[in-house]
Amino acid sequence: MLPTRRHVLTAGLAALILPRVAAAAIAEGPFAVTRSAAEWRAMLTPTEYAVMREGETERAGSSPLNAETRPGVYHCRGCDQALYDAAAKYDSGTGWPSFFDVRPGAIGTMQDRSFFITRTECHCSRCGSHLGHIFDDGPQPTGLRHCLNGVALVFRPA
Repeated sequence: MLPTRRHVLTAGLAALILPRVAAAAIAEGPFAVTRSAAEWRAMLTPTEYAVMREGETERAGSSPLNAETRPGVYHCRGCDQALYDAAAKYDSGTGWPSFFDVRPGAIGTMQDRSFFITRTECHCSRCGSHLGHIFDDGPQPTGLRHCLNGVALVFRPA
């Protein structure tokens, strides 16, 4: 069956609207570390750029950091700021590296209303790189789950 004019118009309208609705919130500065889009693209892979600078999400289960269990510290890939201690990491079963606590002052947060829901977005406080989202279904003592994109992190063993 050939598409009708209505199908074509509906698909065109959806293509214009949905990317704006689904786009995650991106933190706006000023930040201590700033780079142009060209500089960010030169230092990051296309996937890292999409996650860290455009608010995309990596595929669940794709990060090697999910299986990382050694003592150490997780740093921001964008500026090398220390963000999360390995002692606060746990297996949330979600397919993304998850932490119940963060180093003091290491992240910023803001409301993210993409995908027709409201979530708490978290980003590096020094360079604004998108890290992931924070949910209130984590373990004690905080009850929080910082659900992060592994491509935004660099692990440094202790």
